[in-house]
Amino acid sequence: MRKIIENQLKIGQVDISKIELDLRSRDEIPQLLLGLQAIYKDRSTRQRVFEILEKIVPDDIDAGNGRPGMDLWSILVLGTLRLNCNWDYDKLLEIANNHKTVREFLGHTIYEFGEQYALQTLKDNVSLFTPEHIDQINQVVVKAGYKMLGYDKDSIKGRCDSFVVETNVHYPTDINLLWDAIRKVITLIAMECFILGITEWRQSDYILCKIKKAFNLVRRLKRSNAKSEERKAKKEERIVQAHLQYVDLVGSYVERAKFCIGFLKQAGMGNVGQIVMIENFIMHAERQIDQIIRRVVKGEKIPHSEKVFSVFEEHTEWISKGKAGVPQELGLKVCVLEDQYGFILHHHVMVDQTDDQIAVAMVADTQEKYNGLIRCSFDKGFHSPQNQKDLKPLLDQVVLPRKGRLSEKAKQIENSEDFVHARRQHAAVESAINALENHGLDRCPDHGLHGFKRYVGLAVLSRNIQKLGAALQEQTIKRIKRRKKAAERSFRLAA
Repeated sequence: MRKIIENQLKIGQVDISKIELDLRSRDEIPQLLLGLQAIYKDRSTRQRVFEILEKIVPDDIDAGNGRPGMDLWSILVLGTLRLNCNWDYDKLLEIANNHKTVREFLGHTIYEFGEQYALQTLKDNVSLFTPEHIDQINQVVVKAGYKMLGYDKDSIKGRCDSFVVETNVHYPTDINLLWDAIRKVITLIAMECFILGITEWRQSDYILCKIKKAFNLVRRLKRSNAKSEERKAKKEERIVQAHLQYVDLVGSYVERAKFCIGFLKQAGMGNVGQIVMIENFIMHAERQIDQIIRRVVKGEKIPHSEKVFSVFEEHTEWISKGKAGVPQELGLKVCVLEDQYGFILHHHVMVDQTDDQIAVAMVADTQEKYNGLIRCSFDKGFHSPQNQKDLKPLLDQVVLPRKGRLSEKAKQIENSEDFVHARRQHAAVESAINALENHGLDRCPDHGLHGFKRYVGLAVLSRNIQKLGAALQEQTIKRIKRRKKAAERSFRLAA
């Protein structure tokens, strides 16, 4: 049984709209909670958010029967807190169980000392979100922000740029990717055989130690810098032989694992999902064996398109953006479109895409959600002649600098006062990107491409809610100061 929120207040419980927050605090927690409180107070916004939250419950679960699960509102609060504060689940668990104000937002009273959350409960419930649901809530939040803050929604001026969100992977080499693959193959198949009472892999720990020893031997070998060609050749031969021994050892256990999997399938034994996972890691191991032999023994150069940079996060890409001191980043690029008020209107996770391939789609998708977008600025990486042509019908002003030598007509456009002014304002998107990186989007700890997209979407949503809360906080403080000054003035006049 799932509830959006408990409608009947308990003894000692404070209604969310009446929870007092410290307006003097500059920490992100009160700002986020102020944003959530503003969403809750506005009846129409709250209703739309609740309607979306109802959809996150899986279709095969009856929301009206069974044990009571975590309230959907609580899932939203904890999910946005985790991303906005850049916490792991252990930190989120501690805050959910012991932070007084957060527990008030979760619907707990000061008397409920024994009601504590479990770590797995938080993980399971926050992962119920999908990127689509998060995007729908984000649209509601941004539109509500325009209304509450009195912003002009009919003349939105956007800024678009991309940045890299790293995946949670180590630096990839052929030999350590092979070690990752065979380690998972042996661990998983030994576990499956143990459950089935098969003793084939009872020495799995010893096998892993033997493979790790061969891996460490290869890892420590370095090419010789000696002047003697003979010494160089001997060292090169040692390196090749060490790689061959490592590959042969791993290959023998890969074949043994394939035979065991074949036996389990033929006998109709074992967990199907577990077997599929083992076969996936076997595929990774065979690919790495092939690439090691081609690169080390045959001297081939492996094409970039054939490389995989993690056996766990297969969507990871090798990205070189030419930044000083950052030769490469391992992750995925994320493109964001921000308005002049600081809200992130739209984001897109770029899988095997470049900036120039998504410029038009970013504007078109944003305009579907917010038809007031009249201008958008980009940097040179988004330029292509086709993009210049396709963006003109969509926007009143396209601020897209061209690459290379400019024609006279292009010079006139890019030297115009409006174009130069928009280009100067474009740099503000870097501040939004830096804020996103500081609030969760530096490195994604969630697994899989779906988890990556969910994590990015929650980070954007939580950032927008915090921006709303911070703006409302500033407005409230100014209003209090005005009232205080008016009271002092009237006191002086009365005196």
